[in-house]
Amino acid sequence: MKRTLASLLAVVALFAGLCAGARANEAGPAWDKFPKDRISDVAALQNGAKIFVNYCLNCHSAAYMRYNRMHDIELSDDQIKKNLLFAGDKVGDLMTVAMAPKDAKAWFGAQPPDLSVIARSRAGENGSGADYLYTYMRGFYRDESRPTGWNNLVYPAVAMPHVLWELQGEQRAIFAEEKDPHDPAKVTHVFKGFEQTKPGSLNKADYDLAMADLVAYLQWMGEPAQTQRVRLGVWVLLFLGILTVLAWRMNAAFWKNVK
Repeated sequence: MKRTLASLLAVVALFAGLCAGARANEAGPAWDKFPKDRISDVAALQNGAKIFVNYCLNCHSAAYMRYNRMHDIELSDDQIKKNLLFAGDKVGDLMTVAMAPKDAKAWFGAQPPDLSVIARSRAGENGSGADYLYTYMRGFYRDESRPTGWNNLVYPAVAMPHVLWELQGEQRAIFAEEKDPHDPAKVTHVFKGFEQTKPGSLNKADYDLAMADLVAYLQWMGEPAQTQRVRLGVWVLLFLGILTVLAWRMNAAFWKNVK
């Protein structure tokens, strides 16, 4: 019995170690922190919507979002029609793409995912989904070994080309070989940083800000009512706090003469 229990514990320990190792490998590089103040900035959300429609919506759909939901970020029907709609689309339409799934698979190897709730689905041990997207959109680098000529630090061997390269420019990733301190025979490639090889139309600070706006829009699109929810939640907590104090004092007054 003891031998069986010991064997079972050994298997459990081994499985736990393998899972921990797998999580460590999946974790990859640390994610940069998304500037959360952009989510409450209407101008940032509007700019993010513009970037999304012009650069992302060509391949990625947002099939659970309608154009007219952008009324919540203070865009009128006329502004949506003039700046965000393609020919033939209507303000009440869903944000879909015309590209057929079979064509997408032939061109990219897989159908580009829908982005309606991408920010909510990408949360992990390294941070929030917004942190992931903010790091991902700034992590593309030139890699001639890839079919598209691009790779990504956060998502190695990514099938997506860098559609925003004209804004960011081109950069290469610098890796250094380092020996494992626990196993000198094992050599790992450690990321050391990016080197700009070709400038884009935006400098680094402006590109980072543009990506923060895009991610803010993606975050908002996953839950358009989140700003109102947070604002309402603060008032609800204040109400409950005041109600608790009143109930406590009322209870004390009711029972003060009871022995």
